[in-house]
Amino acid sequence: MADGEAVIGLEVHAHLKTRTKMFCRCELEYGAGENTRTCPVCLAHPGALPVPNALAIEHTIKLGLALGCEISSHAIFARKNYFYPDLPKGYQISQYETPVVQGGVVEFFVDGPQGERVRHKVNLTRAHLEEDAGKSLHEDYQGQTGIDLNRAGTPLLEIVTEPDMRSSREAVEYAKTLHQIVTWIGICDGNMQEGSCRCDANVPVRRARAPFGTRRTITNRRSF
Repeated sequence: MADGEAVIGLEVHAHLKTRTKMFCRCELEYGAGENTRTCPVCLAHPGALPVPNALAIEHTIKLGLALGCEISSHAIFARKNYFYPDLPKGYQISQYETPVVQGGVVEFFVDGPQGERVRHKVNLTRAHLEEDAGKSLHEDYQGQTGIDLNRAGTPLLEIVTEPDMRSSREAVEYAKTLHQIVTWIGICDGNMQEGSCRCDANVPVRRARAPFGTRRTITNRRSF
């Protein structure tokens, strides 16, 4: 499409730097033996009750203050129902209507056509707390899939933008800037190789200034 343009919105998922999981006291340790960091809560045993991790909430508020977001006086957790083989409960505890923080802005610079630095601004929709799923294992299981639930319940902050980006260069610079922010304020280690910081890209393509087209989602990107 000669006169087409991309309309890009990003959902960045950042693992929060806490000692324990989002709703239980299982310790977080990347690379630990499979299924050795689990308990009745993150395994979804009947009668096991989740208790929110206070430090994860504090980290979320810290990001909200850094980006000029609106901090909610109260927040609501909800069930997001879908099937993952490595999601024991069959739903994810997440937020939607009333997250901890809403709004906010990330500003950054992009190289212009003449090599000049052009200021850009991306508006945020919200940053909501949720728990991560487990991990499917394929390498050591010929013809089968193994499940490691050590990651299930890891505190995850999903930072959602408005569809304000119009090129891959803008998306890359936004992602780099946000990565710098979450690591600098100390709420995420930013290790993309380990999946601590990853991104879903929502990309409809349209004719210039036409209504948005059909959205396509590219999930779990772990590099700029």
